[in-house]
Amino acid sequence: MSGFDEGGVFYTDQQFHPIGAEDGMSLTNAQALQQFVEFIESYRESGGRQLYLEQLSKSVDTLRVCITHLTHPIYGRPELAHALAENPAEYLPLFEEAAKRVSQKLQSHKEDGSEPDVKDVQVMLFKEKTDGPLGTYLSMRDIKPEAYVSKLVLVPGIVTSASRPKHKATYVTIQCKSCKTTKRVTCRPGVGGALIPRICDANANVPGVGNGNQCGQDPYIVLPDKSECVDQQTLKMQERPEDVPTGDLPRNMLCVVDRRLCCAVSPGSRVTAVGILSIFQSKEGGGKQRDKAGAVAIRQPYLRVVGFQEDVLNGDTARRPTFTLEEEEEFKRFAAQPGASDRIFSRIAPQIFGHNDIKKAIACLLFGGARKRMPDGTYRRGDINVLLLGDPSTAKSQFLKFTSKTAPIAVYTSGKGSSAAGLTASVIRDPASRDFYLEGGAMVLADGGVVCIDEFDKMRPEDRVAIHEAMEQQTISIAKAGITTMLRSRTSVLAAANPPSGRYDDLKSAQENIDLQSTILSRFDLIFIVKDERSADRDKMIARHVLDVHRLAGQQPEAEEEDKKEEEFLKRYIEFCRQNCSPRLTDAAAATLASEYVELRSEAKRAASAEGMDIPAIPITVRQLEAVIRIAESLAKMQLQTVASEVHIREALDLFKTSTMDAVKSGVTEMIVFTDEQRVEIHRVEEQIKRRVAIGSFVSERKLVDELVRVGFNENLVRKGLLFLQTQGDFEYRRERKLVHRLK
Repeated sequence: MSGFDEGGVFYTDQQFHPIGAEDGMSLTNAQALQQFVEFIESYRESGGRQLYLEQLSKSVDTLRVCITHLTHPIYGRPELAHALAENPAEYLPLFEEAAKRVSQKLQSHKEDGSEPDVKDVQVMLFKEKTDGPLGTYLSMRDIKPEAYVSKLVLVPGIVTSASRPKHKATYVTIQCKSCKTTKRVTCRPGVGGALIPRICDANANVPGVGNGNQCGQDPYIVLPDKSECVDQQTLKMQERPEDVPTGDLPRNMLCVVDRRLCCAVSPGSRVTAVGILSIFQSKEGGGKQRDKAGAVAIRQPYLRVVGFQEDVLNGDTARRPTFTLEEEEEFKRFAAQPGASDRIFSRIAPQIFGHNDIKKAIACLLFGGARKRMPDGTYRRGDINVLLLGDPSTAKSQFLKFTSKTAPIAVYTSGKGSSAAGLTASVIRDPASRDFYLEGGAMVLADGGVVCIDEFDKMRPEDRVAIHEAMEQQTISIAKAGITTMLRSRTSVLAAANPPSGRYDDLKSAQENIDLQSTILSRFDLIFIVKDERSADRDKMIARHVLDVHRLAGQQPEAEEEDKKEEEFLKRYIEFCRQNCSPRLTDAAAATLASEYVELRSEAKRAASAEGMDIPAIPITVRQLEAVIRIAESLAKMQLQTVASEVHIREALDLFKTSTMDAVKSGVTEMIVFTDEQRVEIHRVEEQIKRRVAIGSFVSERKLVDELVRVGFNENLVRKGLLFLQTQGDFEYRRERKLVHRLK
């Protein structure tokens, strides 16, 4: 009888009952295996295509199965489907064994003669519709261990970090040091290990030899070369920003993937993981010994991933939204109406008064242009970047808040509280394994959406430089701690900033008001100078609008309900247009734009020479030419048109001229027009300044202004006089406008 149980490990677990035992229906392993084989071989789609047989014939080691197909009225096995959802750890290995048998049959038909060497097949589960009884769709905040441990669950989130792949043993071969007996031990899946016996049981059943104690305690050693391993990787998945309640920190979950799912997703990927909710005892160091002793019963949850809703092996990591036929018809009717674009513009931040050009720019940013792939494999970005620069209390942050709420994918951050690593990506050392792994930042998490950066001017220059590559090439390159990789960052950037002095100063040039490097400015497609204009009529209209907003808040539930419906419609329409429309320029539109671009360059050069500079504060480069193309494409996309015509180019040029070109020409050149009364005053100021400053001498600007204020002149008028003398060429500023030098 010796050796009767070699080649397998037999165990019993008295804790659990067979699935369906309470209902009088129980599936044995042999029955389940046979039913899985029949399902794979018999399932057909509505067109008669044998879906799973085709998959196995093309890929011999993977099989993507929709769990709801198991409930098909003709080909399904409903009791098997419920057993798989309720106890996936037991039935998934049977499913994989069944897939291996079917794969062997398919290959044996192709081969002549001997049986082929068949690989193990990995079955990856997903669910076409997130509702339904099979597999529960949960957010990370809804996971309750008493209800969902060991069950099949679907958890959406963003992959923020991924470890290096490791080798996880599935079977371990151990050998006794004394009697050299070997045996094979099965390892538990996930993060579980193998249970190695502490006593050699090779001679336990031989009469007269004893009970095996002569080999001593813990006699077994592991033979690594005779063990079987698979690749395993740990992922850190975070809640999606739109799912996090205001004021709460986003929750994280540890996920474990193995075999073909290793390295299939990168940080920043939005996925819905299908997995088995499991628990493990962490081995974190540190702490007092009594704290560790009291934590024996504490277990950490993790998700053993058995598939993704997205086909990650074929590069589908951005879950595409689905639309009903009624929605598509409604969207097409809306786009066909005259004035559809104007209706979209009116729905952008309706609580904010005025700023129609900014609302139009934000609409273009939300819809975006067309991303293009070049013949050499590179890409031209289709996302539009917008900068709002100007006075405080001009609703810049409110525009950012509205955009972060309306965009399908959005991340809101502040410049002062953001670092280069927090915006791009950081390399973190795992405290347990001491390995380095990548963790994506805001621009990686917002891949396919919008990043809103408030207080953009408060960022440190070295942090601002870090997003240069992400804004133009839409990738983030990392070469740190032995990790060299590239992450995708296909995002639009909406930034808000204040001038260096806090307010936009008309007495300063554009270069002094816009205290940002030209390298970052050229990456913004539209730059708006937002000024707090002092006009009695405008102030009265703004006051009336703001008071109405506060007075009517919460008092009109029907109107608020209608606003919510319009917001939801706009969000869905944006998703539909971004997914289904990719317009291109017509030849006539391209010719019009080419001639206009030359004129824009000449105009920018004239504006720079008027300020005594060689280049304008905001450079007009080829990037701005591409910016106009993207704006025209987004305007065409709003109307679901396949081409961007000359009309769209004209509208895009008008928007570009009222934003970026106005910013180029802003500043000193606007202030040289005076009324008759001002001319008299300015003439008196000029005489006083020339009387106090000799030709060729230097005087402190602050001291000169204070002296003239003491004799009764208005400070603002004195500065205007100095500015006028500078434009005439009589004076010039030195040392960052601290000294005044008289030339003639």
